[in-house]
Amino acid sequence: MIHIQEPKSPWEVVHMDWVTALPPGGDRSYNAFLVIVDRYSKTPIFLPCHKDDTAMDTALLLWSRAISHSGLFKNIISDRDSKFTSALWTNLHRLFGIKLSFSTGYHPQTDGLVERMIPALEDMIRRFCVYGLEFKDSDGFTHDWCTLIPELELAYRTSVHSSTGQAPAMLEKGWNPRLPADTLRKDLIEIHPTASNFKVILDKVKHHEKQSMNDTFDYAKKKWDKSQKVPDFKVGDLVLVSTANFKNIKGPKTLKDSYVGPFLIVGLH
Repeated sequence: MIHIQEPKSPWEVVHMDWVTALPPGGDRSYNAFLVIVDRYSKTPIFLPCHKDDTAMDTALLLWSRAISHSGLFKNIISDRDSKFTSALWTNLHRLFGIKLSFSTGYHPQTDGLVERMIPALEDMIRRFCVYGLEFKDSDGFTHDWCTLIPELELAYRTSVHSSTGQAPAMLEKGWNPRLPADTLRKDLIEIHPTASNFKVILDKVKHHEKQSMNDTFDYAKKKWDKSQKVPDFKVGDLVLVSTANFKNIKGPKTLKDSYVGPFLIVGLH
């Protein structure tokens, strides 16, 4: 079991994971994201990348796009992806005194709020990207999910988080960034066609990002509520116990009993 030292300020402890199998986007045909979440403020960073990037590619991406924003982390929590367990990755972070912690499939210690947040963010990104957002402005430039994802990231940063009662940006910086919707001028009579077209794009993206976030949160809440239903057990009931996480049962995994028991309930906590 790994022990997580809860951070006292932003960007001390971060969680990292991948979102893959996305439609190609951007001028480099990105098909994945590296998602980084600050454990303290719940602020995310979405970094477009390629599914087959190497450990070196990932390290360069992290150092050029994330650490330039937040400074050096103290602890990175991730799964055991081959990039995160490679000699290059582990030695690079050892050089700078960054602790690497690896979560597992069944891990009560790391099964907390941020860990549930990562799949929700992944779901939100997928909903946003696979919708097929693509616009061409009057200058012929194509805007797709890769160029529009910063809008989704900004919307999430400035939305109040249910667990903290504050927006991640407020906890991270102490203030909320100004948003395009808050400063948009409507009194301009003449405006360049490309600028006007960009406003139309932002309006459509804003609607879609809001829909993606709402759908994600609704789905995550239903899934969480379902998983937290407490069985109506009583003292004296006979119950079976799952062996899914038992480590001391010998023999082939496919042949072991899925449940053992029954056991008598003698007390409830």
